[in-house]
Amino acid sequence: MTSEDSDLRSALLLEQAAHCFVNMRIPMVRKFAFHMILAGHRFSKAGQRRHALRCYCHAMQVYQGRGWSLAEDHINFTIGRQSFTLQQADRAVEAFRVILEKESQQTATQQGAFLREYLYVFKSGVGGTETRSDLPLPCIQSPATRVYFGPERRPAEGEKQAATHVSLDQEYDQDNASMWCQLELQLVSAANRGVAPGTFQPTQYCLHSQTDNLRRPLAVLQEPITVEVVLRNPLKVALCLSELTLLWRFTADGDSTVLSNEDAPAALAEEVMTNEVIADFPLGPEETKVARLKLVPRRTGQLSVTGLGYSLSAAGDSAEGEVLLVQGKQELNIQGPRLNQTKEDKMSVRHGRDERLHPIVTAPMPLLEVFFLRFPSALLCGEIRKAYIEFCNMSSVGLCSLRVVSTHPTFFTFGSTSSSSSSSSSPVTPLTPGSAENCSAYKTVTGDAQQPHVLVSAQDFLQPSSVISIPMEGGVLGPGQSMQLPLWLRGPDKEGVHEINFLFYYESTEKGGKISHRVLRHSVFICSSRSLSVTATPCHTLGPALGPALGLTPPDPQPGPSGTLVFVDVENINLSEAGVREFHIVQVSSCGQRWRLHSCINPSNHKEWRLSSRERAKLCFRAEQCRPPPEGADKYTFADLNLSSERVVSSVTPCGDFFFRCCETQSQSLTEHASTELDLHLIVIWKAFVVEDNKQLILEGQLHVALQNVGQKPPSRRT
Repeated sequence: MTSEDSDLRSALLLEQAAHCFVNMRIPMVRKFAFHMILAGHRFSKAGQRRHALRCYCHAMQVYQGRGWSLAEDHINFTIGRQSFTLQQADRAVEAFRVILEKESQQTATQQGAFLREYLYVFKSGVGGTETRSDLPLPCIQSPATRVYFGPERRPAEGEKQAATHVSLDQEYDQDNASMWCQLELQLVSAANRGVAPGTFQPTQYCLHSQTDNLRRPLAVLQEPITVEVVLRNPLKVALCLSELTLLWRFTADGDSTVLSNEDAPAALAEEVMTNEVIADFPLGPEETKVARLKLVPRRTGQLSVTGLGYSLSAAGDSAEGEVLLVQGKQELNIQGPRLNQTKEDKMSVRHGRDERLHPIVTAPMPLLEVFFLRFPSALLCGEIRKAYIEFCNMSSVGLCSLRVVSTHPTFFTFGSTSSSSSSSSSPVTPLTPGSAENCSAYKTVTGDAQQPHVLVSAQDFLQPSSVISIPMEGGVLGPGQSMQLPLWLRGPDKEGVHEINFLFYYESTEKGGKISHRVLRHSVFICSSRSLSVTATPCHTLGPALGPALGLTPPDPQPGPSGTLVFVDVENINLSEAGVREFHIVQVSSCGQRWRLHSCINPSNHKEWRLSSRERAKLCFRAEQCRPPPEGADKYTFADLNLSSERVVSSVTPCGDFFFRCCETQSQSLTEHASTELDLHLIVIWKAFVVEDNKQLILEGQLHVALQNVGQKPPSRRT
């Protein structure tokens, strides 16, 4: 049959043989398909293209889906060519689409030929219409599509560190997302008199397959919406995409007309939405690449991102002459999570909604940007450092109700209400970071203390919750305005690397919008190194002869009844880390409601206690009872015993802030120790001399020790 000189007669005989094979008592379908292909080939040679197409289509029914990929490619290619010759453009395009969509074992040269054939057929037939038609390449991984709402954060400028916030470059972590949700819940509760509204939903700036996408997200007018699409080239030849853009439908508020950038005039579409266009987007052989495209809404309403529009060509066409360039699109179809609640859901495959590509565009909102100045990346344990924080409102709407909460509330403070009223002397710390060189983070005075002790209310330092309200002039940060505030930091008490998270909360001055508030995230890593180890032991004095027995010579023995001695052991446990040469103990302060430090019994002859690495010092102080505060008053007595020429005022910012905050985080509060035998807290203030880049720096810090029980006898004196 195959040796017949007449192509038409051979084709008829081959087709008849094929039908004989399939009509046998035991059908031989593979022989049927093989002979149909031979018949189609001879029909094609005889010029009978319709019969050839019919034979190949019959054979395709047998080979399709059986794993015979090379045979399928050959049949589809022939069907495509024959259909195109017979002016069946849609059928031809569909046949070539099947070749290009699936994984193929063809060589790169053969795939390149298939691609050029497809582009030629598409451009000659379907591509000649004005509307975009679906293209098979590249493959879009729709479930991996991510949507980010808001502008990209400005990069750091000089010493400024911009808040990290959220970006598409960050990996999603479920535990991290839960932590941010809890912080936002604290902020919302504080803004609503301690109770979060029942409709509270955590803010989601980035939506993807692992977020809750059942509700339509809220976008803000004039703020970009970034859609990240994952594109994969399944071929072994490169692809060249151009004029890559998002396709959308939009319904403006108060207007039922649906506008689309596929069919609307370009000028009208530009009035509603600004589209980003990527001019060239090459895809290498078998490459997976991410494309990020932006939309900026110009009107409020309902937006739906429907797909991706682009022009497709083979990468090597430009070198060979005429470029086969076709315009088309692909739809973005995202299925929601599979439903598994009811019996019907479990018995069938049903998917929920996924609204990440269907945002609602709302009225303008304030946009906060936060910058940190002189913010360290490493601190000694207990080190106090002064930094600055800058708040900028980048929107045309004013913001108010600025708050912050942190996973480490003891790490920072903006200052207390007592700092401005407790003393008329101004702090040594500068008002601007430019003049902050070699200045102390503490408020200091020279000479001995003018007041032996001072009463301070704990309410001036303690916050009603972990949420901190940030002061603003007039309570509002206007459009385009910025402000700068000092920020005191204290190194964590444990050495190691600590991740510290801040969440800033703010509202719009224009109430009644669909978005009640906005948040801004910031994460920072702080490496803390060891500094000093401090322990303290109190004991009752046994009489006037106790001092000489211990080898202590008080400068002025105080008359009156016996008091309490406090022995403080300080050890430098820093092994010359971070270039630290030595520590100076400059002051020991006390805070308590019933007791205070009165005097230092063994002052150093050099007025400062200096400790090199692994050196230890023992200090002894006399403590006495305080005059009890007025009944019902939550007052604490601060007493400062400076061991140098300067005195740090411990009852104001930042010393007092960090003391009360550290005590507040303990298992029991200060007031719960009132019934114990001794209620006294010590603040050991130190300086560290550090050599860095051939420069000597002075670092400061403070450590806290709580004393509740009096020892039975004084510790022995080490020699």
